[in-house]
Amino acid sequence: MTSVRYSKDHEYVRVEGEEGVVGISHYAQSQLGDIVFVELPELGKVVEPGQEVAVVESVKAASEVYAPVSGAVIAVNAELEGNPALVNTAPEGEGWFLRLKITNPAELDALMDEAAYKAFVASLG
Repeated sequence: MTSVRYSKDHEYVRVEGEEGVVGISHYAQSQLGDIVFVELPELGKVVEPGQEVAVVESVKAASEVYAPVSGAVIAVNAELEGNPALVNTAPEGEGWFLRLKITNPAELDALMDEAAYKAFVASLG
């Protein structure tokens, strides 16, 4: 079963079994503007919720990407090195940043489902 959860920092984690695919939401990429560079983490890096795992730079600003759940980085999206604009065109698809081996699935309960996230974004005005 695949489910997607969102953080208040606009990261998402798409849960696929014991793994999670992490990226930024459509809302986040729209706020950043044209993405020109993505700095990805090292394979094997162990992260906790709220810890910086990547950096995304746009023509407007640089922004940190935070881990939504604990885990170890088991893959990064090398496509972003040559084509960072994938984050703009498909942020929740081909524009993913990294894949984690989730170490504490209970942390997913602290994140928003899609309906709650949409309401959260709407409340931002």
